[in-house]
Amino acid sequence: MSGIDLARFHQTFFDESAEGLDAMEASLLKLTPDSADAETINGIFRAAHSIKGGAATFGFAAVADFTHLLETLLDRLRAGTRAITPADIDVLLRSVDVLRSLLDFARAGRVDDATLAEGLSAELRALLDGPASAAAEKTAPRADRSAAGWKIHFAPHAGLFASGNDPLRILRELQRLGECRVVATLDTLPALDDLVAETCYLAWDIELRAACDRDDVAEVFAWVEDECALAIEPLTTAGPVPAPLPANVAQAALPANAGTAAPVRVDSGSIRVATEKIDNLVNLVGELVITQAMLQQLAGSLDPVQHERLFTGLSQLERNTRSIQEAVMATRMLPVDFVFSRFPRMVRDLAGKLGKQVRLVTSGEQTEIDKGVIERISDPLTHLVRNAIDHGIETPEARAEAGKETTGTMRLSASHQGGHIVVEVADDGRGLDRARILAKAAERGLSVSESMTDAEVWQLIFAPGFSTAAALTDVSGRGVGMDVVKKNIEALNGVVEVASETGRGMRVTIRLPLTLAILDGMSVAVGDQVFILPLGAVVESLQPLPEQVKRMAQQGTVVRVRNEYLPLVDLREWFGLPGTKAAPHESIVVIVEAESRKLALQIDDLVGQQQVVIKSLEANYRRVRGVSGATILGDGRVALIVDVSAVVRLFSQPLAA
Repeated sequence: MSGIDLARFHQTFFDESAEGLDAMEASLLKLTPDSADAETINGIFRAAHSIKGGAATFGFAAVADFTHLLETLLDRLRAGTRAITPADIDVLLRSVDVLRSLLDFARAGRVDDATLAEGLSAELRALLDGPASAAAEKTAPRADRSAAGWKIHFAPHAGLFASGNDPLRILRELQRLGECRVVATLDTLPALDDLVAETCYLAWDIELRAACDRDDVAEVFAWVEDECALAIEPLTTAGPVPAPLPANVAQAALPANAGTAAPVRVDSGSIRVATEKIDNLVNLVGELVITQAMLQQLAGSLDPVQHERLFTGLSQLERNTRSIQEAVMATRMLPVDFVFSRFPRMVRDLAGKLGKQVRLVTSGEQTEIDKGVIERISDPLTHLVRNAIDHGIETPEARAEAGKETTGTMRLSASHQGGHIVVEVADDGRGLDRARILAKAAERGLSVSESMTDAEVWQLIFAPGFSTAAALTDVSGRGVGMDVVKKNIEALNGVVEVASETGRGMRVTIRLPLTLAILDGMSVAVGDQVFILPLGAVVESLQPLPEQVKRMAQQGTVVRVRNEYLPLVDLREWFGLPGTKAAPHESIVVIVEAESRKLALQIDDLVGQQQVVIKSLEANYRRVRGVSGATILGDGRVALIVDVSAVVRLFSQPLAA
């Protein structure tokens, strides 16, 4: 073993440990003293046991030592020698946090901070040594202990070997518990022509002479329990170890389900792939799409009758390219539960801190969304959930006075609608206070009026620095949350909508593109250059009349569209392109909207709508003002993708007529 570099397995260990901790936390949040079932506690125990085993293997002593304490408490809970209490659940949840920190230290290669787990370790020891636990252990029945020992049947599946486990190591572990008599069985070996290379036909019958618990035996097999057929039965006599029985007799004496299993698949149905490899594959498919578009454009000048076979091949290439593109993009898709799963713990902790009772209900967790989008909506959703619990949901006393159930409800949902994903954050709290929002907005110097619609008033909460909190807390009240939410969502080419009903609650709806790698865009021409406008930002296009265009002092040129004056930006001037500037009424104007503001862009022509593969301009060239990326057109030219939000931010609010 000394020649094996274990460091190359570290990343897998950290990834699997993170998944195990997430599973532990999810199970603990569902656990109550009244609903404690053996299956849930066993699942939590197995996750902790796997982390402990891996940490010990790789030399992460602090993780292994702390997890050993945690595992001891869990072992007593699952054995029934200790009744689970709310204090136990709280300590176990905090233990998950400590383990995450210890694993972060180990991942970073830093020396473990001895004080990191010191306080919680003391709490765990106090729980384990407490009088309640000791009394429970004295009175608890020990039906799981055998004075004579245990009869064990162990038949590995092929997956056990594929995962790198060694059955002989497991047998040596059993010998530490007591005296073992081992008989290997091969009576299931078929004829040579019927052998399947991936199938294991070897099994062992073991008699263990040791006064130990069944759990002590099962723990030896904990790492491989899903990769073997296992039967553990108590020995009924304590006499001398008998002579080995014939293999067929030993097999017949065991339960029907304890024999060697039928051949099973070696793979687990999934594989870990580095994000960089997926991104590289997406880029290559993007190049394939561009090449296919180039060929299609070149073929446009050929006679389809004379080149029928060529056109048939190109049509087939287009279908296959689209199928490959969809398949590859699917590899970047992850269920939105990757984000939702972090909120049960946050809601529990925050509600407890604020003295509120909150029930979290989620739906659509398996709705899939691009990995890049998932990573960037986490913070906005966190702001929305925290604000809803702090500002929206009332205290139990206030809810009772209002005739509501004392426990508030927080809802998170996700669904697909067309080419977008819709995420909703809703609560049944007090809702938004229109009068208070208007008063605060006026106090901050924002332009407001009583004639504003509710939808317009609700949008005021997204103004930078806006807050209606009466006092500053570490939860909210500093006005740095909701404006960040809107900016982050709009940076993803998404939109945010708010609905509220006084006394009934509030709902925030977020609409996002399914992926950041492909964009639905409108191609527009300025001279011989083509630009892409995100289709989601385009409101309409028109050719203005001369009287619709005006020059206003200190406002530049504006165009009037249905009694609304919008700043007019000539893309030729914006990007410094050569050529003579045309009069606005001789050009086409495209109305775009971002961050709740509209802008008119002057162009020369509309080319059409198309799906484009987004390339990073900054990574391949440099940052360009007003550009969010680039794409390659079918004729090989590079087209810049206009950053509508950046352009809009440089211009003032639209002027009322």
